[in-house]
Amino acid sequence: MKDYLERILRARVYDVAIETPLELALHLSSRLKNKIWLKREDLQSVFSFKLRGAYNKMASLSADDLKKGVIASSAGNHAQGVALAASRLGCRAVIVMPVTTPKMKVRLVAAHAAEVVLCGDTYDEAYKEARRLEKEQGLCFVHPFDDPDVIAGQGTVGLEILRQLSAPPTAIYIAVGGGGLIGGVSAYIKSLWPEVEIIGVEPAAAATMTRSLEVGRRIKLERIGIFADGVAVKEVGENTYSLATKYVDSMITVSTDEICAAIKDVFEDTRSILEPAGALAIAGMKADIAQRKLENSSLVAIACGANINFDRLRFVAERAELGEDREVILAVVVPERPGTLQHLCEIIGERNLTEFSYRMSDPDFAKILLGVQTSGLEDIHQVIETLKVAEYSCLDLSKNELAKRHIRYMIGGHLPEYGTSLFGGERQELIYRFEFPERPGALLQFVSELYPTWSISTFHYRNDGADVGYVVVGVLVAKSEYIEWENFLKRISYRYWDESDNQVYDLFLGKSNSK
Repeated sequence: MKDYLERILRARVYDVAIETPLELALHLSSRLKNKIWLKREDLQSVFSFKLRGAYNKMASLSADDLKKGVIASSAGNHAQGVALAASRLGCRAVIVMPVTTPKMKVRLVAAHAAEVVLCGDTYDEAYKEARRLEKEQGLCFVHPFDDPDVIAGQGTVGLEILRQLSAPPTAIYIAVGGGGLIGGVSAYIKSLWPEVEIIGVEPAAAATMTRSLEVGRRIKLERIGIFADGVAVKEVGENTYSLATKYVDSMITVSTDEICAAIKDVFEDTRSILEPAGALAIAGMKADIAQRKLENSSLVAIACGANINFDRLRFVAERAELGEDREVILAVVVPERPGTLQHLCEIIGERNLTEFSYRMSDPDFAKILLGVQTSGLEDIHQVIETLKVAEYSCLDLSKNELAKRHIRYMIGGHLPEYGTSLFGGERQELIYRFEFPERPGALLQFVSELYPTWSISTFHYRNDGADVGYVVVGVLVAKSEYIEWENFLKRISYRYWDESDNQVYDLFLGKSNSK
């Protein structure tokens, strides 16, 4: 602790960074019945805390090392920090970024006169290329999180929080990717305010630190979700893991919908729009308040970044209400007879409808996808119970990813009964969701690898502005071809989910006689 405390106190960050404000979020505080403080790292010149660690590391390099130049691998915020630091220190900077990196982020890095090298579809591939170029060109590698000087630079956020609050808060919530921010902040805070809880927050789909602390060693996840791309790390650092085992009190994981709700919460208080990773700490804080029923506590959440693509705002807006339990998506099955739809609307009452999708496909039953605005979890339960009392079959789809990302946009008809006359043999429809890297030719490559005799029965593509696209594909495969289908799945490198048994598929897209 003493070593890191001294490093943080000596850190050189204010040549490029500002001391960001610690703002009281009045709206959130009132709604959550706690005093909520937001540490506004989104107000840095590169809209992220990352320039602190990057500059502190590079300012510590010798004149000879700076003359050689630096190299880093990053999909966004760290890249901008290194590029800005290099421009201030007058040294060459090479940034290796995945080919899938949004053009906006590439332009922001290039604007600081850094040399951008695009390589690979993932951060891991970009990292390997950066380490290769480091040796080939004699450059100095600036690690995004697992370097003592980088950690110390990020730790100055904790120094400022301590200086800005007159009394210790109950807890500080910190987004965790590789662990540089939580490592530095926790080391400083615990040295002076040991009673303050340090709580790390990760996406449920990329809970690398959470899993590592649970098993007592660093682990590397095979696959991670990248909605919060700023914290999408498969393996935390050695130094950061060691610090977390000493100073982090607990970890919290949150869903994509909860992150979207947190983005909206911060917007309502500040009129600023955080990126998903930037809102992670706020989402975790809200989940912790609900879980532990905290009241009248002083809580700090670090808003750590605001580099969001404009295209993603549509997706965030769609999911924010679900994440706050202010909307429920339901599949409702009602008898197909006159007056039923009117009766259904009467049951919903004065609540606002956000969605109502229906198409006649069966003489006896109507299958409706319904979106209803609600005032919270209790109201959701009341809506569902009211429908059941009316003897309408009801299924809550609010946690069903296939329904939220695809089915709600695809409703329009069922697959007909298929057999020899229609498809040339008895076949079964298999439904799979895939994640594609957003690069030219990715979709073509996928389709080209399909077995020639397979027919595509349904296809739906969604892109929420990230570096991946989302596709649901229905394929008609004969039983004799199942082995070939399994071999196809093994050949492709894309992440996928088997949704063939998903209940919402049967309701809205399955064979026409599905009930």
